[in-house]
Amino acid sequence: QVQLVESGGGLVQAGGSLRLSCAASGRTFSSYRLGWFRQAPGKEREFVAGISRSGESTSYSDSVKGRATISRDNAKNTVYLQMNSLKPEDTAVYYCAAKNSAFGISRVALYDYWGQGTQVTVSS
Repeated sequence: QVQLVESGGGLVQAGGSLRLSCAASGRTFSSYRLGWFRQAPGKEREFVAGISRSGESTSYSDSVKGRATISRDNAKNTVYLQMNSLKPEDTAVYYCAAKNSAFGISRVALYDYWGQGTQVTVSS
């Protein structure tokens, strides 16, 4: 089992940047595939980015591709999401999640563990 705690959210102007962090407890962090998701008010939770256990393979949604970078540090039990050129439509609660399954990196239902989320607000 793993517990996930996000940080780094806040209020930023359009065009700005944020780096979100997600710290995990447990000794098996490197065995999990990890993802970042977001949920805006009145909308379903959506995939933002995912990363393999080693960090060598990453995946992004079309909405953030080219503006976001997901990375992980298995020695620090932490996964990061660097977001640049932020837009008002990026406003949402951002969640990190962990899963065992090798399939469906973008599928919400396949993730086993979730953090509590961190709010990102982008002003125009």
